[in-house]
Amino acid sequence: MGETQSDQNRQDAQGDPGDRTAKPPGTEEKPPGGTGRHPGRRALLIGGAVAAVGTAVVARDELARLWWRTPGVEKPRTPGAVDFRGATWVAASSANYRRADRPDDYAIDRVVIHVTQGSYASAVKAFQDPGHQAAAHYIVRQRGDVTQMIRELDVAFHAGNRSYNERSVGIEHEGFVERKSSFTDAMYASSARLTAQICGRYGIPVDREHVIGHVEVPGTDHTDPGRYWDWDRYMTLVRRAHRTQV
Repeated sequence: MGETQSDQNRQDAQGDPGDRTAKPPGTEEKPPGGTGRHPGRRALLIGGAVAAVGTAVVARDELARLWWRTPGVEKPRTPGAVDFRGATWVAASSANYRRADRPDDYAIDRVVIHVTQGSYASAVKAFQDPGHQAAAHYIVRQRGDVTQMIRELDVAFHAGNRSYNERSVGIEHEGFVERKSSFTDAMYASSARLTAQICGRYGIPVDREHVIGHVEVPGTDHTDPGRYWDWDRYMTLVRRAHRTQV
């Protein structure tokens, strides 16, 4: 299941990916010959111009990701709309995801497979609890039904890694990692169709580099989907479904 820490807490624990450590005093690079001469006015002007361009690019990218916070420009959304045909909409708590405009602000290139470690009802209850601070986009039941709780547009707090949250869609599967019987034929088939559609929508390669388990997310302490999840069978089904959609 998704992490019990918030996306922001994870970021604070890991540090901002864009952060850089400053060099300690006395270790600055010197010009060849070790003279320690100060740069000339022309060099300072050129360096300042380059820095200004770099700052402008960063600012532009950040503004693109925050477009929806500007009054009057929020993209219209239909209440109860789903991204996967046949899915049932059950809204997660807004505390368990971050509103976004993917893939315009964050490219999507991963699907992350989870197991709920509990019943379907317990997973829904957890994802609707603002104190849980985690949720996935989808839950697939053992009988094959699909519930969507967060739009794919938005960043769900499911992977325990900010970068992977921003770049992925998370799919929970009802059951327990230590019970092979949790993973039914109906679940595999339905989940494979869902993953194939996500891959087709965002141009994600259908392979094990891009369709991964929660256990494969860097920094996670989770083990799902576990040893009983049949990856060979699952990926065969995903590829077959993907071919029929293309």
